[in-house]
Amino acid sequence: MSFADKHAIVTGAGSGIGAALCRALDLAGAYVVCTDIDPDAAERTVSSLSSRARSARLDVTDAGAVQAVVDDVVGRAGRLDLMFNNAGIVWGGDTELLTLDQWNAIIDINIRGVVHGIAAAYPQMLSQGHGHIVNTASMAGLTAAGQVTSYVATKHAVVGMSMALRSEAVPRGVGVLVVCPAAVETPILDKGAVGGFVGRDYFLQAQGGKPYDADRLARDTLRAIDRNKAILVKPTVAHAQWLFARAAPALMNRLAMRFVTGQRSHQTNGSPSPAADSG
Repeated sequence: MSFADKHAIVTGAGSGIGAALCRALDLAGAYVVCTDIDPDAAERTVSSLSSRARSARLDVTDAGAVQAVVDDVVGRAGRLDLMFNNAGIVWGGDTELLTLDQWNAIIDINIRGVVHGIAAAYPQMLSQGHGHIVNTASMAGLTAAGQVTSYVATKHAVVGMSMALRSEAVPRGVGVLVVCPAAVETPILDKGAVGGFVGRDYFLQAQGGKPYDADRLARDTLRAIDRNKAILVKPTVAHAQWLFARAAPALMNRLAMRFVTGQRSHQTNGSPSPAADSG
C-alpha cells in the first residue's frame, strides 16, 4: 500500500517506538495524529515533522477518550486508515514484589489500552471497507522469562488478541499486524525497576547486547503492513529465539531459569517505578 495521504493514529507517540512510527509515517506522506499521555512529549515528536502531523493528549485507559480521537480523525478525513496501538509500560523485578496496583496498571495500559483502540477503530474500518490495525507487543509475547512476569502476561494477550482478530478481519478487508521486537533503543530500557531489577542489562543480554534501532523497526513495520504480514519479529536473532522456543519450550524455560538466577545475583534493592513507553 502507499502511505501517502493515509490517516493514522499512533498511541504512545511521545518517545521510543511510537515516535519512530510517527517519523516513518510522516516521511511516507501520511497524516498522523501523535498521541501520548504526556502532551508535551507528543508535541516534541510533532515538532520535527511536517504540517501533516498533529499531537493530542491521550490516556489509552480511557475508552471514551480513545473513541473521541478516532471520531475526530473520521470527522476531519472521512476515514481512518491506520491505528497503531503502541502505548505500554513494563515492570521488571521479582514477581512477589509487584503490588496489585502495579498489576492493574500494566493490565489497564498494555491490554485494555489495545482493546480500547480496537473497539474504537475496528468498527469504523469495517464500515469503510478497509484499514489496518497494528498492535505493538514484544518478544515477551512469544517467549517467557521471569522478572518481567506481568509484562509477559500482557504481551502474550496482545499477540493472541491480534492473531484472533486477524482471522476475522482480513477476509473483511481489514489488516492486523502484531509487532514483536526484542530490546529496542527506547526509554523503556531504563525504567520500570522493582527491587533492584537491572532492566537494560536484562533485555540487552537476552538479545546479545545491542538494542535494535527504533527508526529501523518503524520502517520494518511499514513494510510489514505493505505486505499484509500477520506478525513481525525483529531483529533476526529474536526470530531465531522464537523458533527455538517453539521447538524446545522446556529447554527454553530451563535457559530462562538459569538467566534469571544469574540476573538476580547482581541486583540491589530499589524502589519501583513504571516505564511508560512502547513495546
